[in-house]
Amino acid sequence: MTLLFIRIFFIFISAIIGYQIGIINQAPIAGVIACVVGGALLIVIEANLKQVSVRGLTSMVFGLLLGIFMANLVSDILSLMPLGDVLKPILRVVLTLVFSYLGAVMALRGKDEFNLIIPYVRFKRQDLKDGVILLDSSAIIDGRVSDIFKAGFLAGRLVVPRFILHELQRLADSEDDTKRQRGRRGMEILKSMQKDPAADVRIHEDDLTGNDAVDLKLVKLAKVMDARICTTDFNLSRIASIQGIEMLNINDLVNAVKPVVFSGEELEIKLLKEGKEANQAIGYLEDGTMVVVSDGRRGLGQTVKVYVTSALQTQAGRMIFAKMERQ
Repeated sequence: MTLLFIRIFFIFISAIIGYQIGIINQAPIAGVIACVVGGALLIVIEANLKQVSVRGLTSMVFGLLLGIFMANLVSDILSLMPLGDVLKPILRVVLTLVFSYLGAVMALRGKDEFNLIIPYVRFKRQDLKDGVILLDSSAIIDGRVSDIFKAGFLAGRLVVPRFILHELQRLADSEDDTKRQRGRRGMEILKSMQKDPAADVRIHEDDLTGNDAVDLKLVKLAKVMDARICTTDFNLSRIASIQGIEMLNINDLVNAVKPVVFSGEELEIKLLKEGKEANQAIGYLEDGTMVVVSDGRRGLGQTVKVYVTSALQTQAGRMIFAKMERQ
């Protein structure tokens, strides 16, 4: 209704202006008709520009201003050359058109980067000394990131991109029970984090265009915002690290704070299942570390004392090798 009122008011103002111009040219009726038709034509053009976004328009204006600035700079330099009074203004107009076009096109092609950088300039304040941390869906679903943040091991502002929310929603609406539970768990954890005053969590409203996978969008956004990524996904960590993005893998933190065991140290552990090799048995420490006991098959189902022979750090975590206590 407001838009309709603005359009009617615009036509009315156009008619008044046309009447005044027509009086000057002694043709008031023709002036009114010409301006009303021109105003209506402009409204028709405006109504067909629904696909033009404010984001793209902002980028285009920025590109035009940059192009005009560059054209004036080059024109001033060329004006020092003996080009003649006729060629100089022609050259200035040509340069303005060329640079304006190039600036507008380049700004439109890079509108995602331009519009992502500008809103997050405020993230570079002194009170955010460690910048922005982008949360992956796996980190949200995992749930430990909230406790780690409140414990002071993550400094900065936690930002959840809009496409990560869409991924959580797709998981929550999935027909697969496991995916549906994971998605709903992630939504609940994120909701509780937003309500917690100790956790500085923000939603990044602007989405990236294109059909790239979620991981690729996250990497691209991290590059634009100069942010870190918090995740539990090993493959995402490897891809992002290759591209120079700082990664915060929760699993790496958990592995780093696990207690260190030394060769010859005695442990008390319950042997739960057989190992791959003959006479092997497997148990787990309280933190989930796997312990492989080389001669422990005879103690399956029992809590026994073992002594450590070696430890191995793998991509999946730490493994401890031990032997049964000598009888």
